[in-house]
Amino acid sequence: MKKLLLIALMGIALVPAFGQKSKDNTLTKKETSQHWKLLFDGLTTTGWVNGDGSPVTAAPGGWVIADGALTLKKDAKGGDIYTTDEYGDFEFTADFNIEPGTNTGIKYFCYKYDKGGNLGCEFQIIDDVLGEDNKQPNHLLGSLYDVLPPIEANKKVNPPGKWNTIRIVAKGKNIQHWVNGIKVLEYTRGSKEYLDGVAKSKFSKVEPVFGMVDKGRIQLQDHHGPVAFKNIKVRVL
Repeated sequence: MKKLLLIALMGIALVPAFGQKSKDNTLTKKETSQHWKLLFDGLTTTGWVNGDGSPVTAAPGGWVIADGALTLKKDAKGGDIYTTDEYGDFEFTADFNIEPGTNTGIKYFCYKYDKGGNLGCEFQIIDDVLGEDNKQPNHLLGSLYDVLPPIEANKKVNPPGKWNTIRIVAKGKNIQHWVNGIKVLEYTRGSKEYLDGVAKSKFSKVEPVFGMVDKGRIQLQDHHGPVAFKNIKVRVL
């Protein structure tokens, strides 16, 4: 009986060890073997640059590191920040937490267009209920901002104040947007649906055609916050 009790207790003790989540802002052994790269270590802004190419420095009034998250507080003026590297075929994931009314986003394929300036395809992050820019379907969370709407029926979003996870998969011209493990948008750059969306958008006059570049940097947008990001990771496909 004592032997059986000891075995049972050992089993209970092992459950937490095997059921533990990995620590924030780290790579699991599986992710390391799959060649994921950590874009934020929870302590520094290494790997991020400002629009002028200078390193991002965490400072009051701009981007700060708070509780292991890269954070833009209300009314802060940190500016848009970019990865140092460009990505073509890639998979990207990040956790975000917003406050009621927040409107921001993550852009990819950021590129300086001949006509239109510095632009990127935006995975829209917004409080769908109270965000100021929530009147159009292609402005809601998970959309390709101003071009294509997400599938609303697929969205399972935690409310402001709770963490959500986004995922972007870019392979050739095929792009996927995911929220909390569920695909909410898939599109093909250059398809009729895509080009029709661009033609009706604020990007209609951009040259060359918006979003058709081969690669670009990833951007965390400063759109007046407040927003916090953690577990920011990318891998080349």
